[in-house]
Amino acid sequence: MIDVLHTHRFGPDGPARVLAIHGLTGHGRRWQTLVEQHLPDVAVLAPDLLGHGRSSWDAPWTIEANVAAAAALLETEAAGPVVVVGHSFGGAVALNLASTRPDLVSGLVLLDPAVALDGRWMREVADSMVESPDYTDRAEARAEKANGSWGDVPAAELDRELDEHLVNLPNGRVGWRISIPAMLSYWSELTRPVALPRDGTPTTAVRATRTDPPYATEELIAGLDAGLGSGFVLLEWDCDHMVPLAKPADTAAVIRDQLR
Repeated sequence: MIDVLHTHRFGPDGPARVLAIHGLTGHGRRWQTLVEQHLPDVAVLAPDLLGHGRSSWDAPWTIEANVAAAAALLETEAAGPVVVVGHSFGGAVALNLASTRPDLVSGLVLLDPAVALDGRWMREVADSMVESPDYTDRAEARAEKANGSWGDVPAAELDRELDEHLVNLPNGRVGWRISIPAMLSYWSELTRPVALPRDGTPTTAVRATRTDPPYATEELIAGLDAGLGSGFVLLEWDCDHMVPLAKPADTAAVIRDQLR
């Protein structure tokens, strides 16, 4: 399974200490600035999830398939359990990895995790993607992000995103380096119930307060609080959904706390 994931590696050589999992429609290189500027001494694995970036785009497009691929990656490149950091959909993957393979996970950092979301909302998002999956040009793609959930992300980071992830399409337009059929499947996956990590797994969740409706649902927070008790910490940050890009220093501090 390891060969299906294109994996970005940051930090020093040696066994990985952190697995960083991006959100839906993203890619692993989104973690580069955060790690290089704020965690340069930490070995980090940041794969492109299935159907994303340069990883395999073959079905199945499920949380379980991504968990299996991530577990195979850790079995090869980590010497023991690691801190797993998940943003948005990556938070759902992280929780399921911790639930099914607790031997691989020493702690969790969930950044505005997208879990147990409303089915009608996800249908509307999927419908919108089907109706408008691409853009006229780079400027249109940039404007959509800048006027949306990337509004508080530095302009230089947004430009790096476009350089890495925006590609020319056969129809003469441009779009993200993603499989649209995979994305449509994943929007449905975000409605699935909360998968709780093993009791005793240190878990910090960050909820972005500018996201409406919230991705980090009350159902998720209540489940983690009830299941983990004192092992669960909820932080609320004044930012939009792209937490690790909008607040990289704060995010790195939370990750470093889990590494102690």
